Amino acid sequence: MAEPVFNVLFLCTGNSARSILAESLLNNLGKGRFRAFSAGSHPAGQVNPFALELLEKNHFPAGELRSKSWDEFAQPDAPQLDFVITVCDNAAGEVCPVWPGQPITAHWGIPDPAAVAGSDEAKHHAFVSAMSQLQRRICMFVSLPFATLDRMKLGQAVRDIGKTA
Repeated sequence: MAEPVFNVLFLCTGNSARSILAESLLNNLGKGRFRAFSAGSHPAGQVNPFALELLEKNHFPAGELRSKSWDEFAQPDAPQLDFVITVCDNAAGEVCPVWPGQPITAHWGIPDPAAVAGSDEAKHHAFVSAMSQLQRRICMFVSLPFATLDRMKLGQAVRDIGKTA
């Protein structure tokens, strides 16, 4: 029997940096076992150029990425979500739409690289740091023994990943 494919939505306020990085990373590192999406409560309308540059430089898919509202995923024809993970503290504190199917939720707070002021070098460093932290957490996530954990233990394991540095 084929393993299930899990749908994962990464949320942030602007959906231009952290959630975009997470979407691309999971779609690549998940090796077909996951379908990742990203969205924002107040989407910026465009993907941050530093995020796109970093993904492309590291050979992660970036061509299909776009900044979009989380409302798209609360529609009747939206993919059924298995996990909803916030990656910014603002989105974690907002009232989210009701997600059909009661997905497992978790918060993996990552400092906002798009908020860094200063030189392009400082901004690039912030994006590299955010991507590295997301990549570590996503590697932990895809390594979880999904088939052997009940829903409660799986939810706790996914939330615990958000507490790792």
